[in-house]
Amino acid sequence: MEDAPHSPELFLFLAVTAHDMKNSISVLSGTLERLLDGATPETEKAYGQMGQMLYQTRRLNDNLMQLLALYKQVGKPGYPFDAQPLEAGQVVEQVVALSRVLLESRGIRLELDVDPDLIAHVDEDLIVGVVSHAVNNALHYTRDRILLAAREVDGQFEIRVEDNGAGFPPALLAAGTPESGDIGVNFATNSAGLGLYFSSEVARMHHHRGRHGAVRLENGGQLGGGCFILTLP
Repeated sequence: MEDAPHSPELFLFLAVTAHDMKNSISVLSGTLERLLDGATPETEKAYGQMGQMLYQTRRLNDNLMQLLALYKQVGKPGYPFDAQPLEAGQVVEQVVALSRVLLESRGIRLELDVDPDLIAHVDEDLIVGVVSHAVNNALHYTRDRILLAAREVDGQFEIRVEDNGAGFPPALLAAGTPESGDIGVNFATNSAGLGLYFSSEVARMHHHRGRHGAVRLENGGQLGGGCFILTLP
């Protein structure tokens, strides 16, 4: 009997392929980071191009990681979810470390507004991944500044990634929340809404006393551009 078009074997094959691709891209990304971090007179001529290559490899790696996590049904009993008390400063430090080389290669200043003593119960790997992806996305749209803020707002842990670019297009803001799945595909920006959907799923995994985490997009903020806002109970 022939396999159905969407058989489990096909999904498993796609997941394994995505995993292999992610590993190869991670190697490429690491090589580019080392080249940029230890620039020589020979490599400085291609510094800008290598910075763009690093941005694109990071973007591909993020997308593949998100696909794999969703394939494993992030948040379901079989998926390892480990929420532990963590200082906001620790989350931010990791994001800054992951983004440093890419920010420097593109000449973008990262500004911080963080309450370092704020404690939140989060899955460290997932939240660092979500915020790092938001910073990486802001890199593409900002003019020259990104703000990463982590504060307590209305009794909840709020992380904001803002830029001073042109902001999110009205169609994206009006498309609905990421949870609705109505973000759609935008061929002009090469966006399928995967990052937003994944971020929303991770946010909803975090819950406390009947409150769940959420993701929303706005324009404005302190820098006047796009604002990615992650709220956790």
